[in-house]
Amino acid sequence: MSTGAEQDIAIHAEALRRELDWLGAALELRFQQHFGQRDGASADKPPAFPPPPALPEGSALAAMVAQHGFGVPERLVLALALAPHLRPSALDMFFVKNRDFDRGFTEFGGSRAQHHTGFLPSGETAVFLLAGDDLAARVAALAQFDPDHAFARAGLLQLDGEIGGEPQLSGALRLHAEALQRLQTGVWHKPDYNAQFPARRISTALGWDDLVLAPEVMDEIEIVRAWLRDGPALMETWGLGKAVKPGYRCLFYGPPGTGKTLTATLLGQGAGVDVYRIDLSMVVSKYIGETEKNLARVFDQAQSRRWVLFFDEADALFGKRSATQSSNDRHANQEVAYLLQRVEDFPGTVILATNLRGNLDEAFSRRFQSMIYFPMPDATQRLRLWRSLIRQPERLAAEIDLAELAERHELSGGAMVNVLRFAALQAHRDGAARFSAEHLRLGIARELRKEGRTP
Repeated sequence: MSTGAEQDIAIHAEALRRELDWLGAALELRFQQHFGQRDGASADKPPAFPPPPALPEGSALAAMVAQHGFGVPERLVLALALAPHLRPSALDMFFVKNRDFDRGFTEFGGSRAQHHTGFLPSGETAVFLLAGDDLAARVAALAQFDPDHAFARAGLLQLDGEIGGEPQLSGALRLHAEALQRLQTGVWHKPDYNAQFPARRISTALGWDDLVLAPEVMDEIEIVRAWLRDGPALMETWGLGKAVKPGYRCLFYGPPGTGKTLTATLLGQGAGVDVYRIDLSMVVSKYIGETEKNLARVFDQAQSRRWVLFFDEADALFGKRSATQSSNDRHANQEVAYLLQRVEDFPGTVILATNLRGNLDEAFSRRFQSMIYFPMPDATQRLRLWRSLIRQPERLAAEIDLAELAERHELSGGAMVNVLRFAALQAHRDGAARFSAEHLRLGIARELRKEGRTP
């Protein structure tokens, strides 16, 4: 007996089968028309495609078509992008050679991958299918790849690749991995951390009660929370929708371990949105254009989501522009300019974190809606942190005075976590069931030395 999950998969698979069968029929008609194999066919007029199939109720494809109001052109382009993943043999007909030049037909576009032996469609392939040689129809078909089209806004597909001065349609027709998963299973999968998506989703088991910040800092954080919860709707209510650009940009700055990453994570979790931390080691490249391309992958996938993008140690990417004295300087300045534009145009929330505000390019200051300083905690806040971190007070030896520790040692919350981790390992090694004052003293001394301070 099949399970409910298997039945769901069968519904999605049946919808995709019908759509790909329809694509195959449309391609056959287009090829017959293109090579003059149909009576009365004209090379500059599109054939009368068969009507699109009815899709099974409850399938992800049916829901997507209804949600975005996709007609024949959109459905054909979407099916074309699906074909290499689900029915690559449907595109084998594009390998036919032009006998006059002993090469493929330019008008077919497309390419071969390094490992995949099938035909990979490009924007040119999609326009050939929709318009053939009809110039007006070709121009109309370009709307499929406009940034305002549902394909881009919903994060479904795009023309990929840095094509430089090449024609716009040279880019590969790329279906986003999440869209492919949704159409096959009905579920939006989270993007995986890899070279193609250099960002990692972060979460925490802690809550707002565990975050110890000064009242004035929490007041600033509340503004960001309000935006994430109600901001866009509130702007419309107050008649500011047209004047206020979409998105929200924040700068968190202050010493390490003062709660910047935890705050960003809690902001996302509180609003029910994912927080992705950008891995700068996979983004920054010494090769010209590669850094921008790596970042574009993240921004493009996040464009239609409500994600929070979190750039930790942001000065590595968003550093000050320098006087142009070499080609390297020009390239570095171009990277910063590109980032400025992408951050400003991003409709979601971007949080940049840095230890030193002065390291960031001054142009970013005008683009931040919030600039929040995270200071080192004072003695009262340090005592609250010690108490919140030590969830089992019985683990403390009788001689330990947390108030005295908080008063004597200026430590961040992150440093305190490191102290307690070290102290727990020391206690375990000594066969002790409780933290001793010596365990904590050694842990604090290690943290102070790491920061270049004398214990």
